[in-house]
Amino acid sequence: MCPMPSAETTQASEHEPDMVRPTTTDEVAASGSELIGGPLGRRALLGTSWWTPVRVIALVAIGIFALGLVQKAPCYDGAWFFGASSQYTHACYSDIPHLYSGRGFSEGLVPYFDRLPGDMEYLEYPVLTGVFMEVAAWITPGSGSLQDQQQWYWMVNTGMLMVCVAVIAVCVTRTHTRRPWDGLLVALAPAFALTATINWDLLAVALTAAAMLMWARGRSVAFGVLLGLATAAKLYPLFLLGPLFVLCWRAGKWRDFGKGLAGAGVAWLVVNLPVMLFAFEGWSKFYTFSQERGVDFGSFWLILVQNSSDPLSTETVNTLATLLMLLCCVGVAALALTAPRRPRFAQLAFLIVAAFILTNKVYSPQYVLWLVPLAALARPKWRDFLIWQACEVAYFLGIWMYLAYTTSGDAHKGLPTDGYHWAIGVHLLGTLYLCALVVRDVLMPDRDVVRRDGEDDPSGGVLDRADDVFVLGAAAHRPRHATQFEGPQVEWGKATGGSL
Repeated sequence: MCPMPSAETTQASEHEPDMVRPTTTDEVAASGSELIGGPLGRRALLGTSWWTPVRVIALVAIGIFALGLVQKAPCYDGAWFFGASSQYTHACYSDIPHLYSGRGFSEGLVPYFDRLPGDMEYLEYPVLTGVFMEVAAWITPGSGSLQDQQQWYWMVNTGMLMVCVAVIAVCVTRTHTRRPWDGLLVALAPAFALTATINWDLLAVALTAAAMLMWARGRSVAFGVLLGLATAAKLYPLFLLGPLFVLCWRAGKWRDFGKGLAGAGVAWLVVNLPVMLFAFEGWSKFYTFSQERGVDFGSFWLILVQNSSDPLSTETVNTLATLLMLLCCVGVAALALTAPRRPRFAQLAFLIVAAFILTNKVYSPQYVLWLVPLAALARPKWRDFLIWQACEVAYFLGIWMYLAYTTSGDAHKGLPTDGYHWAIGVHLLGTLYLCALVVRDVLMPDRDVVRRDGEDDPSGGVLDRADDVFVLGAAAHRPRHATQFEGPQVEWGKATGGSL
C-alpha cells in the first residue's frame, strides 16, 4: 500500500476526488449537519487525520448502541425478573436473560445434544447462533443467584453483540467506496438501537454485511463463506443468493456465482454437519419449530386470524405464505431481467429480504435489523430512511404496549388488539413504502441517488459495469453494455440536482 500523504503536501481533491458528501446532496442530511456546525465546505480536508469516515461511523454506531443499552436499564434493574408486564410497559424486553435459564444454559446443558425440560425440547435456533449463546454462557460467572447470572449473561452478550455492531458499521461504510457517509444511516437508525439486544440477530447481520463487502471487492469465495456462516446463524441471508443468481445470469458471471455458492455450501456444512450427524433431533428443531409455529406477532396473518370467525390453520398459512414468497421471488427476478439498466445488488437484496419479512407468519421487532444495512445501501436517502424508521419505532412501541395490555389482567394497561393491528399496519406500510421507492429507482435509474453520481453498481463486484448477456423485454432491444450509461444518462441523472 502507498503511504498516506500529509495534509501539508496534499490537497483535498487528491485525497477524495470523488467522495460523495451527503450534506451537499441530501437536504435532510444538510439540515441535520447544523447540529455539528453545518455542511462540509468544498475545501474541507478529509482523510488527513485519524478521524476517517469509517472510524467516525463505527464510534457513532457503538455510542448509539450504548444508548440502546441505557434504554434497557429498567429491565436490567428488575423488570425482567419481577412483574409480568413491567418489562413491556418500559419497552425494554429481551430474550437473552430469559433464555439463559429457559434453554438450559444456567444448568450447563449442551445445546442440541441435551434435552430441555418443559415444552421446548431442544434449542430452537440455528447452530451458529447456538454456539454464540453457548460461548456467552461459558464466559458468564456461575456464582451468585440466578438473577445475578442472568444479568451477567445479558452483559456478556451485549459485549459480543457490540463487536457485531462495529463490524456492521465498518462493512456498510466500506461497501460503497465513494459513499462512506451512508454508513451513518445504520449507525443512527433508531430502530437499530432499540432492537439490537432483544435477540441474537446481529450475529447474522454482521456476517451478511461482511459478505456484501467481500462481493463488492470481487472476492466471490470469501463472500460465499461469510454468507454460508450467516445462514448458519439465521435463515434470511440464504435469500440473497436468489437476486445474485439472476444478476449473474443477466451479466453472464456464472463462474463467480458458482464460487460464491460453493463457498456458502461448504461453510454452512462445516458448521452444521457435526451437529446433524451426532444430534440430528436437536439440530432439526429450528426447522420443525419454524414449520409448526402458529401465526404470531407482527404479521398481516395475525390481523386476519384475530378478525376471523374461522381462522386459517397453521398448515394453510404455511402454504399461502410460501406461495406469496415465491410470487415475490418471481417478481424480483422479472424486475432484474427486464429493468432498463441492470439493478444494483443491494437493491434486489433489500427487496427479497423485505418480501420475506412481509409475507412471513411472524415479525419479531428485531427483524428490522436484517433490513437496516441493506436499506442504507439500496436507498441511501435520509428522508425516506427516517420515514421508514419512524414506522418501525411505532411498531416497536406498539408490540410492547399490546403485550402490556394482555399481561396486565383486568387493569388493561397498554394497547388493545385493534390498536396493535394499526401498529402492524404502520410497519407494513413503512416497509412497502421503501420497497416501492427501490423498485422505482430500478425502473427509473436517474432517480437512484447512487447512480446519479455516475456509479453503476458499487456493491456489485464483478457485476459493476459488466456487459449484459441476457435481457428480457424492452431492455433487450437496446445497447446492453454498461458503459452506455456513462454519458448522457449520467448527466441526465445529475441534472435533476437536489433531493428526490
